[in-house]
Amino acid sequence: MKNKKYNLQKVTGLGLVTTMILFAGCSKSFLNREGAGTVNATQFWKTQADATAANAIMYADLHSYDELAFPAIAIESMGSDDVTKGSVPTDATFMNEYITFTVTPGEGQLEGFWTGVYNNINFANQILTNVPGISMDASLKAQYLAEAQFIRAYDYFRLVRAFGAVPLRLHPPATAADYNLARTPVAQVYAQIEADLTAAAAGLPATYSSTEIGHATKGAALALHAKVAMYEKKWSDVLTYTNAVTALGVYSLFPGGYEKMFRTQNKNNVESIFEIQNALIPNEPSESNSQYSQVQMPRVTEPAGGWGFNDPSPNLIAEFESGDPRLAATVIYTGGTTAEGDVIDASAPDPYYNYKSYVPFAEYVSGYNQGCQQDFIVLRYADVLLMNAEANANLGNSSAALASLEAVRARARNGNSAILPPVTTTDQTTLINDIWHERRVELAMEFDRHYDVIRQGRGAAVFGAIPGSKYVAGKSEVWPIPQNEIDLSAGTLTQNPGY
Repeated sequence: MKNKKYNLQKVTGLGLVTTMILFAGCSKSFLNREGAGTVNATQFWKTQADATAANAIMYADLHSYDELAFPAIAIESMGSDDVTKGSVPTDATFMNEYITFTVTPGEGQLEGFWTGVYNNINFANQILTNVPGISMDASLKAQYLAEAQFIRAYDYFRLVRAFGAVPLRLHPPATAADYNLARTPVAQVYAQIEADLTAAAAGLPATYSSTEIGHATKGAALALHAKVAMYEKKWSDVLTYTNAVTALGVYSLFPGGYEKMFRTQNKNNVESIFEIQNALIPNEPSESNSQYSQVQMPRVTEPAGGWGFNDPSPNLIAEFESGDPRLAATVIYTGGTTAEGDVIDASAPDPYYNYKSYVPFAEYVSGYNQGCQQDFIVLRYADVLLMNAEANANLGNSSAALASLEAVRARARNGNSAILPPVTTTDQTTLINDIWHERRVELAMEFDRHYDVIRQGRGAAVFGAIPGSKYVAGKSEVWPIPQNEIDLSAGTLTQNPGY
């Protein structure tokens, strides 16, 4: 994705940092909005073209380094029994602190993630504050406002899961008091997320034209709302929202093979509900800058290799049932050959790599980040089915739960009746555990495991068993607030207990 310096009055959790508006130029589908240099804030927010540029900036920022590479991987993936640090033992050893729950408030990935996500919230807030006053097409205005509400909800969901209570900023700073906000109670943050998603679902279309693919849709708002409700254990709401996603008739399980679902040729497929758009832009290597895939690609000598971080763990591999084809589609084995014909050098430092973030070596273009064209799938229909199954199981609807669970297993089975037999139990506890197992293997390496285990109340039992783990119940469910943010706030921000 092509990003020209994009700051719409950049704001961290603490306050305003810059005062200029800079256009973003992007070069993929709806992000194809060429930039026009630097524009003073007082000259912006005048025309429909300004609103369109701001919309593109907001989406483009989602694939920034802080929001999709090292900081995001540390915060959203590393604290899990599904992964190992990867790479070589001496490289980025701080990542181990997340796996063992020994991270301290000064660790840099915390600050990167915090400021990166708040920066994106600020882009959404500026759209919500300024676009209503622009004279423009009414339906497009409503769409842009709904999209900003969806993105703001997504960002706050990321923050509240990671840190618990966080400052709730709903507009750009206007007065001195706006610059240094205290933490907002978790329940209030969740209430705002739900309000934004309700409004977004009402204002977003179910589909877009082929040139606009990548925008948030009604289905994305409903699916994210279901996920938010699942974390709040509002099972009736989870059922309502997941059923609403299915009723749209837009989504289905990808039929072309589980492994192929994650390849660049199948971006935005029928299963994908919302994914962060990344692109390799010809003749623009500095702006084809997504590093999501690069930091996880196998660490091999080929120029197409990457840094080799965030690798599947032996614990995760052992979770797959015998014959489950999703294992071979999730894990790249050192010394083996991928389905695309890439031989992974046996001398690579790690035994396993993440297949879901992999881009075939043949797609590498010299001078570009490895895998910069790989999208990141945030929400997909299999997740919706599994949320539906879990909601039904918790509500005592075992037959409906089994039907949704079976749909996911049948796709994985792909007609081979000798593997992955249908789950038949009607015992509630056993069924919920079976659904949790299915979430783990179906969504492996997709940044869900850490938060799933914690919301299930199993953090101490599961993550406490990781070698070297210092997981402490009542503390380790959230990460520490970045120390730099506390220092800048002069104590307005308080630290999470135990840190």
